[in-house]
Amino acid sequence: MPAPSALYAYPKLRSLALSLLLVSGPSGALDTASIMASALSPNCLEYRVVGLCFWLFCTPFGCKIKTSTKVRHFIPELVVSSYATTGNNPWTEMAALSSPISGAEGGGNLITPNTRRDNLPRYKNVDGIGHPGGWTATQLASQSGYACASGASAFMPYYLSTLDSLAWRQGIPESFYPESLVPGIREIGRQASGNMWGNVYPRQGFLVQPDDFKAAAVMAQRAGDVITRNGQPHVYVPLTPAKRDGYWPPGPIAENDASTHKWQLLYPQVQPMCATFPSDPVQSSDGSYAWSLWRPYSCCKREGQTFLFSIDFEGGAS
Repeated sequence: MPAPSALYAYPKLRSLALSLLLVSGPSGALDTASIMASALSPNCLEYRVVGLCFWLFCTPFGCKIKTSTKVRHFIPELVVSSYATTGNNPWTEMAALSSPISGAEGGGNLITPNTRRDNLPRYKNVDGIGHPGGWTATQLASQSGYACASGASAFMPYYLSTLDSLAWRQGIPESFYPESLVPGIREIGRQASGNMWGNVYPRQGFLVQPDDFKAAAVMAQRAGDVITRNGQPHVYVPLTPAKRDGYWPPGPIAENDASTHKWQLLYPQVQPMCATFPSDPVQSSDGSYAWSLWRPYSCCKREGQTFLFSIDFEGGAS
């Protein structure tokens, strides 16, 4: 669970994040405006009508059953930055949130330019910050019909690896978990397909991976895995929105499973499409990368005082 002191610090960090929006970053860097614009992606949104909801609507004159359309679409919840040098988050307005602190000063890859030396670990810091374009994506969804609200808060620092140095830099305690010790468990990609990029566990900042993009992507997946679950042995704020009548937020992300999440590359270039890892690598010249993490929401418009149930066109009820 997050340390109490860290939880109290996060509201202050969010206020700092909002104030930092007034600071201009260098040209060509990732900024808030480009992140918000990236949310206007029909490919990532993937809006669909998936079923019907049934409501009990009552008046003094009696009750009747009313229906509403159940929809499903993805929403960008997090900007997950994965970068080598501590304090160099490519999202320029947010970089000050992850400045070096005691116990988390250094950074960079433990790798030499020699192409034969590809068996040394790479290290990445990771920040998971609330996506500022959730509202933009919701407005895009509303053009097709009813739209779901995001469970994430814009600019909220859900995870900063500099505050989680024991787990992220030392691998404690997850280096001793079965998922870390037994080959073939929780892999991104598959050995049999020849595209295995790395293991989700231990969820730390080191990985033996000769490809810089793939190493950064594994780190982003690890951080997203932590953030979307409760009770993990890390310092973080969980992003686990609660279910309510007519509203079904996403569960934890699962590697290789596009039904639970999708990634949209933001840096070193903004791409208009989403994919799960493994995806096509795009190398960065400065060892920094960033993605939007999109997750699926289902919802329907309230049409009565009491929610009865819903049915999905593909089968099943809830």
